Amino acid sequence: MHIISSANLDISTLLRNKVLVVNETIEGLLSERKEIHPDLRTALTYTLSSPGKRIRSAMVLWCCELISGQETSSARTAAAAIEIVHTYSLVHDDLPAMDDDDLRRGRPTCHKAFDEATAVLTGDALLTLAFELLATEVSSAELAVKLITQLAQAAGGAGMIAGQIADLKAENTVGTLEDLEYIHINKTAKMFRGATVMGGLCGGATPEQLEALAQYGLKIGLGFQIADDILDVSASSEQLGKTAGKDVKAAKCTYPAVIGLEKSKHLEHALAHEAAAALEPFGRRADLLRQLALALLDRTR
Repeated sequence: MHIISSANLDISTLLRNKVLVVNETIEGLLSERKEIHPDLRTALTYTLSSPGKRIRSAMVLWCCELISGQETSSARTAAAAIEIVHTYSLVHDDLPAMDDDDLRRGRPTCHKAFDEATAVLTGDALLTLAFELLATEVSSAELAVKLITQLAQAAGGAGMIAGQIADLKAENTVGTLEDLEYIHINKTAKMFRGATVMGGLCGGATPEQLEALAQYGLKIGLGFQIADDILDVSASSEQLGKTAGKDVKAAKCTYPAVIGLEKSKHLEHALAHEAAAALEPFGRRADLLRQLALALLDRTR
């Protein structure tokens, strides 16, 4: 992610530090699983080593720190798990039967680097690996069950997958704002909400704190997807690290297509400020998360 404003340089540095933590955690957990087939391991390593932004996983860690004052081992595992699920979704989303893309994170997509069958199986392996990690690496069984539940709800048939299928069904149709909100809340925002709640759970948050984090995650996630819609029509493939203009070509239901570019930008800004306001119960301790919501307005990929 490229942050333009000099006021946001600190958040860029802090995010890079979290990316290192998440990458090291994923590499370590993957290396411990010696039984993975070598060909599959190559594909898993390829997809997981791509230079992603790791926003969701960083939010897990920061929300845990907000509540408990420290980055716990369980939070690192949860951060790795949500990043692995997100990566699986990209591998499958890029397949010819879905969005049919050749480029992801500046590199050939999994099915282009290997083949379609390997990409399908890589996505399957990533999804199941994430839940294995939560089940086996989180020391508290009670916490593990809560984290598994949150991730499953965010990523499943009433979450990300619901958004994905609605997105596919909405291609080449005149979408409504209601359709659009359903797609984006499910496809993207619920995973952000899952990240913030999982971080709060790792830190031992109260129900009231979890609700505040959930609202923050939902708002920032919806704003993040609107920004993606805007970037698809305003940025180059080199900037994005994926093929630009895909949404327009596929006649997808996006915010610029339904309400126009300028209104989309206004809504993106409003959601960032609403996300920041949701953190009011935490006072100044949540300034980092507030800054993140505003910093994401300046991203170029």
